[in-house]
Amino acid sequence: MPGTIIDMHLHTTRGASDSMLDPDDLIAEARRVGLTGVNITEHDRMWEPWDLNPFRKKHEGIFVSNGMEVSTDMGHILAIGLKGYAPGIRRLEKLREVADEQGAFLIVAHPFRHFFDPVHFKREGKEPFRLTPEEAAKLPVFQLVDAIEVLNGCNTPRENYFALQVAKVLGKPGTGGSDAHSTQGIGYFTAVFEEELVSQEHMVDQLHKGRFFPGRGLPEGKLENYWETAEPIPFYE
Repeated sequence: MPGTIIDMHLHTTRGASDSMLDPDDLIAEARRVGLTGVNITEHDRMWEPWDLNPFRKKHEGIFVSNGMEVSTDMGHILAIGLKGYAPGIRRLEKLREVADEQGAFLIVAHPFRHFFDPVHFKREGKEPFRLTPEEAAKLPVFQLVDAIEVLNGCNTPRENYFALQVAKVLGKPGTGGSDAHSTQGIGYFTAVFEEELVSQEHMVDQLHKGRFFPGRGLPEGKLENYWETAEPIPFYE
């Protein structure tokens, strides 16, 4: 049995204006589907200790990580292990610098969302995306992160599969998260850690050591390693 199963990408009403997910409802649903941990990633902010500590105590038995989804010049980045919001981190190069100083771990979130929708690029006056995973792996964003979100609950299977192939090209680990803003979809995509996590510092240590895999299928009782079981999907038809 895995140590801790975490939905790595979650937004609640306590820190995200676009979320309808009450924090207590998050924990109730997490327990129902079999999660043993949650990584709360509010937009450009983290929970303050006076909110976080009582919440953790109230919900003992489930691991609660205090992360952040940072809106940067190269896309959205999930940061775990930061001490809080820091000036300038909307530039990814600065966020990387701060993360290195604090020992934090960075994951690029949903990197290829809408990339296979030609209308998305047409609206911006750009040519449709036609890169191979090998070519996409050279994009600057991937040089500045530690891992790639290869399973996102708001992505299409093709977008997730392409992210997985890029992660494999780079040799960087992959994570999974629902990106939930309500109770719908919580726990369907996860990161499965080898060890039972006991603290935020322990989680960051295990992330840096790569002792986890992207999981899917938990609510159906069919948890599997997406890295090993992903079915091939053609990128372009």
